[in-house]
Amino acid sequence: AVQLRNATPGRVYFDAKKAAGKTSMEAMRALKRRLSNVVYRRMVHDQQTRQAAGPGGHSGTTRQSSVTDLPPDIGSSDKPQPGPTTTQPNPHFPAAS
Repeated sequence: AVQLRNATPGRVYFDAKKAAGKTSMEAMRALKRRLSNVVYRRMVHDQQTRQAAGPGGHSGTTRQSSVTDLPPDIGSSDKPQPGPTTTQPNPHFPAAS
């Protein structure tokens, strides 16, 4: 019914069925069948894509790759450096004796 409210491909299809001599109910039934076929084809395509994907549902993964794999080696120049040190005493901690 939503397909019929606006100028959509569904509305064009419905109007074509009506122009071909179908009743409103027959045209609506044909539109519903067409929409269900579109949804079904999309579900089949998504399932095939999911089956073609590797483990974990992602294409390009292997049984050896994992989220828990170690990160690649990073050179020291790529690592974040600690911020500047402060020479001010921390008021929340007593000074060391």
